[in-house]
Amino acid sequence: MTSPIVQRGTDAGLVFTAPPTGGAEIPALLVLDTCVLLSNVLRRVFLWLASEGHCIPVWSERIGDEWRRNAARIWGVDAEDIAAQWTGLQHAHPTADQGNVSDYESGLRRSDPKDWHVIAAGRAAKSRHPGQRAAIVTRNIRDFNRTELRGYGLALFEPDDLLVRFHAAHPEALRRMMPEIPGWAVGPGKEPDPLEAVLKRERLFRLNRLYRSAG
Repeated sequence: MTSPIVQRGTDAGLVFTAPPTGGAEIPALLVLDTCVLLSNVLRRVFLWLASEGHCIPVWSERIGDEWRRNAARIWGVDAEDIAAQWTGLQHAHPTADQGNVSDYESGLRRSDPKDWHVIAAGRAAKSRHPGQRAAIVTRNIRDFNRTELRGYGLALFEPDDLLVRFHAAHPEALRRMMPEIPGWAVGPGKEPDPLEAVLKRERLFRLNRLYRSAG
């Protein structure tokens, strides 16, 4: 695994480009679950979209703790290096971290308790940015109860589904981003895999079909 590339986003000023009229609806606030942040490709994809003004990334103190702990284990990197990388992400996206969101876990019942803190991050972000729509982006959608989320004004997306919506709403941005993906996935000293191989490995099957049909 490669270590993250810190990208300076526009979310410091909360610059958000809404989808054009008729485009797919995409919430402004996207809670990036730990499993999304741990993927070099998905992390970089969503933070690149944030840097282009198409979304505002959200996480929490606990998500950061989980990311540092798991990244050090999975990548075999020193904890100090991982901590420095997380600090870089925090500086690049200073509005993302909602801090300690445990108070926002109050009232949750129907989703998996181990993921209440992810929902809480979304509730905290909505309270800080009234009027903005919010969603949780995760590979573990079965751990979240959609009815419960709707009660708190939160949507739920699997990464592939959400990126297909981005493709519909911001096709030019996706056209510019797609060639970057193999480089974001490549390990040190290795040659990049073809884009199709990377997308399939990341379970972005629908996005891959769109790319192939467009190509």
